[in-house]
Amino acid sequence: MDNTMSKVKITLVKSPIDKTKRQKDTLTALGFRKINQSVEKDNNPQIQGMIRVVQHLVQVEQA
Repeated sequence: MDNTMSKVKITLVKSPIDKTKRQKDTLTALGFRKINQSVEKDNNPQIQGMIRVVQHLVQVEQA
């Protein structure tokens, strides 16, 4: 079994304006500040749960 954790590239594609505080807080926790900004995160259950909360605002691809 190899030790490399798979990564996901998450890109913010829609504005969080008029979204709930929970969704805005989740985007901040993921590290987003601007639209079209991308971040790379380890693919783990915590990140998957955060993506699920804001899936309508982001685009996700394997990195």
